[in-house]
Amino acid sequence: MKDEDILDILMTEGRLPAADIAQRLESTEPAVDEAIARLEKEKVILGYRAVINPRNLGEDYVLSLIEVQVQPQLDFGFDALAARLYRFPEVKTCYLLSGTYDLLLIVEGKSIRSVSEFVSEKLSTLDCVKGTVTHFMLKKYKEDGFLAQDDSSPRRLAVTP
Repeated sequence: MKDEDILDILMTEGRLPAADIAQRLESTEPAVDEAIARLEKEKVILGYRAVINPRNLGEDYVLSLIEVQVQPQLDFGFDALAARLYRFPEVKTCYLLSGTYDLLLIVEGKSIRSVSEFVSEKLSTLDCVKGTVTHFMLKKYKEDGFLAQDDSSPRRLAVTP
């Protein structure tokens, strides 16, 4: 039994009991429990979560991707700047990028206005931020390997003369 085998199962079926994982991998439940505990302690497994489609809950929800260009400060670099940004509660995810922009933030809000206020009042007012580009997610088709639509097959429109 390899760690990768356990991780593959947990990435698609995070709620699967250790006994079921052990059976699939032809191992024992204590061995799987021990491996999972070790992977959690080593921060290979960072946590478990449900993948939610907020539109199906009927709630107002806006997901945005914000590209951020920053000016690294002497003796601090990107890590300190990223930490400053990802501490905002609106920021759900933060990545360091190569290319034109330095950081990519995934920001959730109740409305386009709330995300816009975050960008204009909190993010772009920081001295280290040189520029931002905000993209609003229009529709979610797939997230973390899970389809967000009931019918995944694309339908073609009828051609009319």
